[in-house]
Amino acid sequence: MALPHAQSGEVASVRPLGAQLAQATTSAILKAGQLEVMRVVLPTGKSMREHQTPGEATVQCLEGAVEFHAGDSVQLLQPGDFVHLAPRSPHALKAIKDSSLLLTICLLPG
Repeated sequence: MALPHAQSGEVASVRPLGAQLAQATTSAILKAGQLEVMRVVLPTGKSMREHQTPGEATVQCLEGAVEFHAGDSVQLLQPGDFVHLAPRSPHALKAIKDSSLLLTICLLPG
């Protein structure tokens, strides 16, 4: 079964999940011709292994705290923090607290 995606002009919430975070899962918000937007949910201690995207990407921490690994660098993302990635930049994530992130991916290479 395909996940429902927001349609053109439809409002989708990316507010923090608060008390519902512990039961939440990663979900697709939008997938269009050139753009994909997801809410990534990572429970404490869970990781997203190193990967890369064909086009540019952004990661915004909505709630919690996540280690953001890129190359030899490790940075802490906390609510309100935002990072941009160039196409094909290897990166990984590890949740320090239960976290949700807004991930935006350009599906086409730069």
